Amino acid sequence: MSYDIILAGLGAMGSATAFHLAGRGLRVLGLDRYHPPHSLGSTHGGSRVIRETAFEHPRYVPLARRAYERWRRIEALTGERLLHITGILFVGAPDSPVITGTLTSAREHGVAHEQIPVGQLALRYPLFQGQGVAVAVLEPGGGWLDPERCVAACLDHASKNGVELLFDEPIERWEPNGDGVAVTTTRGRYQAGRLLLSAGPWMPELLGSVGATLGVERQVQHWFAPARDAAAFARMPIFVWQTPEAVFYALPPANDTIKVAVHHDGERTAPGTVRRTVSGEEIEATRVLLQRHVPALAGEHRRATVCLYTNSADGDFVIDWHPSHRAVLVASPCSGFGFKFASAIGEILADLLTGGTSWYDLAPIRIGR
Repeated sequence: MSYDIILAGLGAMGSATAFHLAGRGLRVLGLDRYHPPHSLGSTHGGSRVIRETAFEHPRYVPLARRAYERWRRIEALTGERLLHITGILFVGAPDSPVITGTLTSAREHGVAHEQIPVGQLALRYPLFQGQGVAVAVLEPGGGWLDPERCVAACLDHASKNGVELLFDEPIERWEPNGDGVAVTTTRGRYQAGRLLLSAGPWMPELLGSVGATLGVERQVQHWFAPARDAAAFARMPIFVWQTPEAVFYALPPANDTIKVAVHHDGERTAPGTVRRTVSGEEIEATRVLLQRHVPALAGEHRRATVCLYTNSADGDFVIDWHPSHRAVLVASPCSGFGFKFASAIGEILADLLTGGTSWYDLAPIRIGR
């Protein structure tokens, strides 16, 4: 079978690209080794943070703003509610990277924010009692996205508007085929003018030596029942807290539980060998973190799940044409903070695949930078 474009991987980025390619009059095939949304990769867990500020680097702020716009467009076209504005609170020592990076990006791009000085945090948010040395930055426009619903909405729209989707069909290999590319799966062989590789933690194996700088990291998401005052947390923003031990975050209640996770603390792994069970020691370590900093949230542990970060060597995104095969577009725009941008990145990838250019400067995130 011959197509104009094949999409390899239909998680956050692949599904958003399928959405933006829908209705363009092209023959587009989307392939995934499972049936997204699923819980075996990176795009699950019921919630993902979205924010305009970027303590990682200010250059991500324009991309975040575009993502907000595009998520609203996806909501309008699909009838799904995907984006929830709750505000987001960044907490830490005044010189911590989360605080300084957030303020730098907010000031450079004029993002609405409020600084909460030392000694004022607990007055505003009583759950943070005993954290007198911490400062905070409140971004009122922050919130969360429902990742499973986002993926499902994008794929449903794409399927209804001309994109062919094949699930439970792993790719065995891809190779150049004239000016295009051929893709062999467990079920068949397909040809296309262009191929997008957007397979999340399966990118290293699909890229071979080109993917040598990508590493897969095991991450655990926990859900705790608050020990007390759950109603107070329901009125709070999401928070991201940089402590001396770790950066951890918590999202609003769902089914009387609070989602808590530590950012970038996982072991190196691969999707075929990842340890899917969560140990008692891991649960206890997260509980200790909560008891030390937000004891009101350190109640009964209800459940946990494992997800996968796909990290570049420098922690930035990777979006570029394959250095040896110009018909192949590589997209690994993640490193643990990418989901929020999927609506905008999908648009960028769709434009590149159809011969257009990117409004966003890709130079800092190219392969081999």
